[in-house]
Amino acid sequence: MIKYESPKPSATPTTVEALARVIGRFAQSDGDHATVIPGLTLHRRKAPTAPLHCIYGVGLGVVVQGGKQVTLGEEVADYGPGQSMLTTIDLPVLAHIMHATTREPFLGMMLTLDMRLIMQIASELELSQPDKGSSCQPVTIEKLDGALGDALVRLVNLLDEPQVIPQLAPLIRHEITVRLLTGPHGAQLQHLVAAGSPSRQIAKAVAWLKQNFREPLHVDELAERARMSPSTFRQHFRAITGMSPLQFQKQLRLQEARQLMLNQNLDAGYAGGLVGYESASQFNREYSRLFGAPPQRDIKRMRLS
Repeated sequence: MIKYESPKPSATPTTVEALARVIGRFAQSDGDHATVIPGLTLHRRKAPTAPLHCIYGVGLGVVVQGGKQVTLGEEVADYGPGQSMLTTIDLPVLAHIMHATTREPFLGMMLTLDMRLIMQIASELELSQPDKGSSCQPVTIEKLDGALGDALVRLVNLLDEPQVIPQLAPLIRHEITVRLLTGPHGAQLQHLVAAGSPSRQIAKAVAWLKQNFREPLHVDELAERARMSPSTFRQHFRAITGMSPLQFQKQLRLQEARQLMLNQNLDAGYAGGLVGYESASQFNREYSRLFGAPPQRDIKRMRLS
């Protein structure tokens, strides 16, 4: 499911070093740094981190120093300096920083992508339809293309000129989207925008689930929305996301409950009810299975770390 091999051409060391310098300049302390450029976050860590359950949306991640590991279902992928990771569908993943030190901290960035812009540019470029025999990979890791790397350097450097960000950031984001569609990641994006493709239909189902995960799950209704038979829908859903629709919904519910307890100091019973659980014992059991500890102990551990 996760692609490891990366075709040439790749970004030169100079491009990667330039991106590392500019990220390091704006992300000077440990953490995830939101920026005034919409959808752009910069990341820095001085030590490896524990695995963290999170949701990756449609976006581009780049590592320029250190190393990271991402687990989707049963698939595990490592990526490091000079590599880019594209996610083409909202996915619950397990991610952690593997390589980072005070002397050489982990440095990376994440850029959320605009699906409407991707579809618009794809239609303008008149790209060839993806091979019907090829499969969609919801997460792909490639060497950072040189031209794409240069555009990312220019985007981050705009943080030095906040007054021109509203005018120039959209232009550079447009270029980045063109580079993605025509570069090593292009085949996967084309799967996503191809009219009637299973990938696009499953992406719509995932988007609906993300908005309605509190509601009871009726797979037959989801399959009808995707214009597939229930069995075909289940097959494509698992092939693309690495899990069943029910497992996907559980992860969305449990991650939302975790954030409610962590950020709003809600107790486990109330948080479980808010995300759609009717049984407190079932919530506690499934929470412990996913996060490795009961809610109260897990939240205490999270706060201490």
